[in-house]
Amino acid sequence: MKLTFDVEEADFDKLVLARSHEVPVLLDIGAEWCSPCRVLGPMLERLVQEYGGKFVLAKVDADENMRIAGRHQAKGFPTVIAYSHGQVIDRFHSAQTEGFLRRFLESFIERHAQPTIGIAGLTVG
Repeated sequence: MKLTFDVEEADFDKLVLARSHEVPVLLDIGAEWCSPCRVLGPMLERLVQEYGGKFVLAKVDADENMRIAGRHQAKGFPTVIAYSHGQVIDRFHSAQTEGFLRRFLESFIERHAQPTIGIAGLTVG
């Protein structure tokens, strides 16, 4: 399974929304000119490898995919959004420490594993 991949508008639904039903998807919206993105990106890429498939990393170039950035109300870069079961469940902005990232990822992975309550109170997931 490929753990890190680029996403564009045309494949967003398949690579992020649909895939997030199987595995948590961390969406990293950034830009080449963004200094904090150049710090955070490699950290996320190292962590996705270290976590070995517990989540996947979807990278979006905001300059090339303005609709995705706009839909996610990315007011600054990087904007990182956690998708689970087709829904946004958490997010953060700007570069963060490795400790913050590990706590964020642990919470994200744990929340994805928990069953959710669907329509009519039925447990799904």
